[in-house]
Amino acid sequence: MLKELHIEQVGPSDHFDVEFADRLNIFTGDNGLGKSFLLDVAWWILTGNWVEQPAYPQKNREVNPKINCLISAEENIGEYQSNFDFSEQQWQNLQMPPLLKEVIIYVRVDGSFSVFDPARKSDAAYNFNPDTLWNGLKQNGKVLCNGPIQDWVTWQNQTNKYPFQLFYNVIKKLVPHPDDSIEIGEPTRVSVEDVRDIPTINLPYGNVPVTQASAGMKRILGLAYLLVWTWYEHKKASELRQQKPINQIVLLIDEIESHLHPQWQRVILPTILNVVTELENSMKIQALVTTHSPLVLASLEPSFEEELDKLFLFKLENKDVTLDEVPWTKQGDTVGWLTSEIFGLKQARSKEAEIAIEAAEVWMRNGDMNELPDNLKNHTQIHRELLRVLPGHDPFWPRWIVTSERRSSGV
Repeated sequence: MLKELHIEQVGPSDHFDVEFADRLNIFTGDNGLGKSFLLDVAWWILTGNWVEQPAYPQKNREVNPKINCLISAEENIGEYQSNFDFSEQQWQNLQMPPLLKEVIIYVRVDGSFSVFDPARKSDAAYNFNPDTLWNGLKQNGKVLCNGPIQDWVTWQNQTNKYPFQLFYNVIKKLVPHPDDSIEIGEPTRVSVEDVRDIPTINLPYGNVPVTQASAGMKRILGLAYLLVWTWYEHKKASELRQQKPINQIVLLIDEIESHLHPQWQRVILPTILNVVTELENSMKIQALVTTHSPLVLASLEPSFEEELDKLFLFKLENKDVTLDEVPWTKQGDTVGWLTSEIFGLKQARSKEAEIAIEAAEVWMRNGDMNELPDNLKNHTQIHRELLRVLPGHDPFWPRWIVTSERRSSGV
């Protein structure tokens, strides 16, 4: 479990200092401030592998770039540090935690995944792009993962339904269709150029091969498969090594709402936290999740526990990027979250509507109209713009109409 991370002269800020919660860590903030970067560093710290390119430090020679972390394994806590060697152009001296007892899964925004399982490979990770995830991962003539197209059909046809039933239960939890209407269909051939039988799902409107499913559905099905495959293969590897399976998963998810309809955004994260119990009743999870979605944050209000969970905000202040823990406060709905410190919108409306309402507010309090845009200098112009940008049921209308009538009657 990752306890602390301290980064100096690497990434968009001079330093990032994070003390992680034991269960859920949510990171939000504007684009380009370092959310994905932080997950990449966390993945490297926990696995010793970079997903793609290593994090390259800033070129400030006055301070030596370094990455420090605290990692706990069972009752032990270890401190680890790595420094960047400019002459060798690589990070040096990172010692992997010798007692690491966790499986780490990294869900990236582009549809790729990475898995690290100390019971299978002690020094390397499995990196899946969207093609190798679905069609299988091979290396040096060995099959590392069959992929869901093959495994799904194999599991479905086995007499022992353990992996298939587990997979089906996870899918049912992750896909929020009404009345549990998603079902697993029979495999089918879909192309004369592909001899495989392709798994299918039965949706309310018909049977769909998974290769033709939507991007959002594929993201969820891929995540469901990776969770089940990782745990199933971990148990198999532990059995071969005559070891007990571990009971801890670290889950890194970048932009968890990617490709998902709001109906799915509203349930995805609480569901993931609960679904690990489908793998093992005693399973513990530490999640590091980035999001831009107010629905994702609103979905956590019933389950957020300050003793176990934390919310972090990346901000840009005077050209400096900061990362701070934000006290958890219920906002009630997406409008509350959009206008909170987390997202910082003045109004949960279009930009044009926000400008028009601000102009109307100035007019209603007899403020200085000279500071307003040229098309919003008087009551007529403002009213015309409000008609253009606001729906008839907008809650601003009653106050605007009442104030306008009072002003016109001289009250």
